[in-house]
Amino acid sequence: MEHYWWFALKSVPMVGNVTFRRLLEQFGTPERALRAPEAELARVKGVGATTAAAIRSHGYRPFAERECELVARSGVRVVTFLCAEYPKPLLEIADPPPYLYLKGELRSSETAVAMVGSRRASTYGMVTTRRLAAELAGHGITVVSGMARGVDTAAHRGALEGGGRSIGVLGCGVDVLYPPENRKLFEEMAEKGALVSEFPMGTLPLAENFPRRNRIISGLSRGVLVVEAMENSGSLITAQFALDQGRDVFAIPGNINCGTSRGTNRLIKQGAKLVECVEDILEELPQRGGMAGGAAAVPDFGLTPPEAALYTLLAEAPLHIDEIIVRSALTVGDVSAILLRLELKGAIMQLPGKIFAIS
Repeated sequence: MEHYWWFALKSVPMVGNVTFRRLLEQFGTPERALRAPEAELARVKGVGATTAAAIRSHGYRPFAERECELVARSGVRVVTFLCAEYPKPLLEIADPPPYLYLKGELRSSETAVAMVGSRRASTYGMVTTRRLAAELAGHGITVVSGMARGVDTAAHRGALEGGGRSIGVLGCGVDVLYPPENRKLFEEMAEKGALVSEFPMGTLPLAENFPRRNRIISGLSRGVLVVEAMENSGSLITAQFALDQGRDVFAIPGNINCGTSRGTNRLIKQGAKLVECVEDILEELPQRGGMAGGAAAVPDFGLTPPEAALYTLLAEAPLHIDEIIVRSALTVGDVSAILLRLELKGAIMQLPGKIFAIS
């Protein structure tokens, strides 16, 4: 029952990821937020009277109890954004999920590149994907993809064959096997990498889930490589998320007579970096990974929920103290005290002009 109250608060229909973070920042724990009086809830930025009433009246118990039972039965772990294991790059996006369902192992500081593309990829696309994924893995880069047929499957297999790690981001519950023919790959990923999802246990792979999943794929990564993609495909949605999140976008050039090349060739026209070899990707990364299979040391600052909330805010970009106060909806005194504690813990640093950034 360790994450009962996290499941409970997330189950409230009007509580999205951003509201969840603000509630946690204000009340310290999901339980306190759920038990807070409506008047106090309504004072939280972005909540208001309607959402406050929904929080107080929502019958969360059946869902939270069921989720705890399914997590325990399936051997799934839950990683909240207060955990050191939570991927730091994911904290940089606008709406990181409060927690991830996990099979396998996450390493919060590993350098990752996403590889996405068509479910009906050509032989050229599949062979190129597998080769580049293996070469990235050989350089200690974790390969992220969506566990779908085609390019996704080739990316995961290539990374594992290259002796490295791979993360599969699911558009369904982490306990749902989809596509079914990837059973062996699912088992290998859970053993040698990670399977993650923000969706509740048992969630089916519905079409509306995949755009949400795509922002996690790009959010986990320092760059996104599109191998083959039709125009207006899900892979181009992932590329757009990558641009919005400040990630690099790479593309493999394709046959101009092939429909699955139109999306990638258009990306190159629009400024995506053309990739012919793995070095084209590696030279753009802010840092190289360690040896394949190795894990860099992860600083654990032991943050309280309010401290973690401000740290998450600063992970997006350095901010002036006035902007921090506005965006956090905390008092001047509270923000100053939290920033001081973060500085003392070595989590952040103060730049000239009252601007703060993560260390």
